Amino acid sequence: MLIWTHIHNARLIDPATKIDRSGDLWIYQGRIAAPPSPLPHRGEITEIDAQGLVVTPAFIDLHVHLREPGNEAAETVYSGARAAARGGFSTLVAMPNTQPPLDRPERIQQQLALAAQQPFASILPSACLTRDRAGREPADLAALAQAGAIAFTDDGSTVPDETLLERLAREAHRLQRPILDHALDHHLAANGVMHAGDRAQSLGMPGISSEAESLIVARDIRLAERTGCRFHIQHLSARESVDLIRSAQQRGLPVSAEATPHHLDLTDADVQPDSADAKMAPPLRSAEDRDALLQAVVDGVISCLATDHAPHTVEAKARGLKLGPFGIVGLETAIGITYPRLVRSGRMTLVEWIRRWTTGPAQILNLPPPSLALGSPANLVFLDLEKEWTVCPAEFASRSHNTPWNGRRCVGRAVGTLRNGNWTWRE
Repeated sequence: MLIWTHIHNARLIDPATKIDRSGDLWIYQGRIAAPPSPLPHRGEITEIDAQGLVVTPAFIDLHVHLREPGNEAAETVYSGARAAARGGFSTLVAMPNTQPPLDRPERIQQQLALAAQQPFASILPSACLTRDRAGREPADLAALAQAGAIAFTDDGSTVPDETLLERLAREAHRLQRPILDHALDHHLAANGVMHAGDRAQSLGMPGISSEAESLIVARDIRLAERTGCRFHIQHLSARESVDLIRSAQQRGLPVSAEATPHHLDLTDADVQPDSADAKMAPPLRSAEDRDALLQAVVDGVISCLATDHAPHTVEAKARGLKLGPFGIVGLETAIGITYPRLVRSGRMTLVEWIRRWTTGPAQILNLPPPSLALGSPANLVFLDLEKEWTVCPAEFASRSHNTPWNGRRCVGRAVGTLRNGNWTWRE
């Protein structure tokens, strides 16, 4: 009977323990183990030759939309988790803007029950800050935390009332849960569909200003200072926001931010007037904004990466740039987009890039850092960082194919993922 797993010839990288070496890894009963002595019989060992591969803790995505319940045509917990495994992820934070939203303890419990029915990834549900995500009546944060909510957010919108959000932040701080904020002033954003710049003017499209984001970021920083609550700004897009986050961190405030692959790779020049494939909120902005985000990731001002995986059906996206929904899928393209942008480009080291996908998000969520240390869960990703491949949405495990990278040549891919020592994806 196979009891042990032996990974050999790998390059092992673990930001948590500062490991970067060639060597072997042993797994016993789903956890990283010391080499057995004496060695078990050959029939008790699964041998994995990882020659040419990097083996590292599997990635965490703290910003994923799984659409179930309410929009299973676009995604389910099962299909989204399967897409995550193919992308190298073993842990996902599910956003609460489902239908109905996750604003009551029983709905958190239902989400956890759905999560337990799939083998691919650990699903950590976030919960709404306000009832029905309407921004008016506070949700029962204590009951939601007790039910299993890892964080609080009205993702897809921000709580507009600063007094109400301050009250919620004090409660979240007491419960030791972060607030994940979709920093966008919907009054200023109005009916905009893309960045308010020259490209929007040339296309005759209504724009969303950078100020619509940076004003909310400034508000969240004020609340973090007043309450001590961690405010994590989702999908940062504007250089003005980067400057605000950097200043807040220099003052020691509990403020963090994430960047998405699409905001690090694309700009408003990639938005096409007859397609919603590059329509997202916040929007793709200028090349200067993108470069500021890239530098902030390198500097550590942006301490984690996240996909904001947002599936939509073909029919929904076919409504075009003005009427189609915001968002793209991202779990299966995250490595192939960010690795070339950040590491092959020479901007940052491989270890630091892995940190943005592992210990970075774990710290924000108050989770133990993913690690290759003895006794750690054997949640691993096998990376082939020389592999060239082409984005083909028809091959996605996700139910949705809404991506601006169709046909894009990428470098770097997850060729295997383990969760608790079991294969969840193997190319």
